[in-house]
Amino acid sequence: MAESPVALLRAHANHAPWNARGLAAHATALVDAAGMRPTNASARAALSARAIRFYVASGLLDHPDGAGTAATYHYKHLLQLLAIKTRQREGHTLSKIRKELTELTGDALERRVAQTLAPALGAGSHAAVAHDAEAPHRWHRVPVADGVELHVRENVGAARDDAIVAMREAVRAALGHENVR
Repeated sequence: MAESPVALLRAHANHAPWNARGLAAHATALVDAAGMRPTNASARAALSARAIRFYVASGLLDHPDGAGTAATYHYKHLLQLLAIKTRQREGHTLSKIRKELTELTGDALERRVAQTLAPALGAGSHAAVAHDAEAPHRWHRVPVADGVELHVRENVGAARDDAIVAMREAVRAALGHENVR
């Protein structure tokens, strides 16, 4: 038997907590995966950390834990943000959305969001947000010239010493700094 949309949505709680940028990226991936077409310019606007802060200041999102760059957002914030973006894409104004959010309990909000995003909560949504759980890559920083450096990810073929030297020398030649060491 397939998992319910609510259970699939709850699996996204495992990605929490987020900073504002991470929350925006996670919510965007889910809403985009649902294939909901924006009906107006505000619904088309990309989510960003700035938009998250605006929604908090406007009373649409609960305040995060912490402040400034240390602010962290949790599953409830994800649900609120998903409700905001899906309702915007359906053509509702922020004032109407704010009223709806104040009338919904946590469970009702979760059910509404899960029902709206049900098509996206299958296999595709976990792939869309998988980057949240990936370990960060290690990079080689290669100085080339004053103010210029190459960044090469450690786990790719181009990270071989001979390849890095060749790339560095090619960039130096292109800059006219062949003799710079």
